[in-house]
Amino acid sequence: MVLEKLGSSLYDALQKVFRAAVVDEDLVKELVRDFQRALLQADVNVQLVMELSQDIQKRALDEKLPPGISRREHVVKTVYDSLTNFVGEKPRQLEIRPGRQNVIMLIGIQGSGKTTQAAKLARYFQKRGLKSALICADTFRPGAYDQLQQLAESINVDFYGEPGNKDPVKVARDGVKKFEDYEVVILDTSGRHKEEKNLIVEMQQIASAVKPQEIVLVLDGTIGQQAAAQAAAFNEATDLGSIIVAKLDGSARGGGALSGVAATGAPIKFIGVGEKIEDLEAFVPGRFIGRLLGMGDLESLVAKVKEAEVDVSQKDLNAMLSGKFTLADMYQQFEAMRKMGPLQKVLSMVPGFSYQLPEDQLEMAEERMDRWKYIIDSMTPQERGEPKTLNASRVRRIARGSGTTEKEVRELIKQYNAMRKMLRQLKGRRRMLRRMPFKLG
Repeated sequence: MVLEKLGSSLYDALQKVFRAAVVDEDLVKELVRDFQRALLQADVNVQLVMELSQDIQKRALDEKLPPGISRREHVVKTVYDSLTNFVGEKPRQLEIRPGRQNVIMLIGIQGSGKTTQAAKLARYFQKRGLKSALICADTFRPGAYDQLQQLAESINVDFYGEPGNKDPVKVARDGVKKFEDYEVVILDTSGRHKEEKNLIVEMQQIASAVKPQEIVLVLDGTIGQQAAAQAAAFNEATDLGSIIVAKLDGSARGGGALSGVAATGAPIKFIGVGEKIEDLEAFVPGRFIGRLLGMGDLESLVAKVKEAEVDVSQKDLNAMLSGKFTLADMYQQFEAMRKMGPLQKVLSMVPGFSYQLPEDQLEMAEERMDRWKYIIDSMTPQERGEPKTLNASRVRRIARGSGTTEKEVRELIKQYNAMRKMLRQLKGRRRMLRRMPFKLG
């Protein structure tokens, strides 16, 4: 999950507000201290943390409550609004003109993950029905051509490069001409440092030759606050259209990178949230903060369901969210979610789920799901619908029939009961989230 440590710390801080009998000044100040600690540990600039903390505290305590909104709900909204503004108030999209060639030129320092992000971007647009291609104009780094070619083949996207040609301007121009009938042409260039004058000039020459629709800077999210200086330098050297912040999966310093870049005014349009080719997301500040705070991101979840072509009925959804579901329902929902990616990432999009299930439980669920299928298949319809009927003799019979052990059957039942209990506990919080006077995203 994106910035998991920061997110879990912020989530834990908010739980004090959800659980408190009374939301008073002392509780708000404690919340602010918890937020300061979490943001500083995520490498966010100290001055920025202080400004954000003061804003949250002042608004939470001094603003007049809107009609029908409780103090508790107002405090949560204040936190959400402040954090959303902090990473970039409005979403910015990379504009693509369908039916015409759109050249996207990627730049960045060596080691930022630029070549991988080029392939991720090609895959992103390919999934949206746009004819995409990749060009390797990195004539500086050994292996750049082979790496991008392999990535292109893995996603079935056309590729162009000229191994041995040391003229990146010519390679770029030839590739753009070759792909003139393609809608999205992504150009990977040599990695460069903001102080390397020759490479900066080369970057400007390539841009002049191919006239890209947009120039995208790829930044390594693990470098923290240094990302701001890089963004500013590249923004000054060329007409920077957008930024991809890569390597945000579990980065302790990702908060510094996001806040630092946002402070420069350069638009973040994508974030890299994992190592897989699918792990690139359009950056929507409201949705991002919603997931970070455990409020979920239902819009992204719906999109993932559509992409995976998962058939989830309203009955199934209502059963899962109400906590009234059978063993067969549980298995069906896990199978559906597996098609959309790791369970931890999918559950992070569901309001209230993000930090409820321990990671070790999710890992256990992933590993044992296939054996669970055999166990559930060995049950009678009554047993699947009413797990309370599973006594010792039934457990022995099911274990023999499924080729598993009695211990594994009991572990499945235990996992089912734990999920059912957790879902029941979330009922009240889901009702409160539905009443919140704001939308995520």
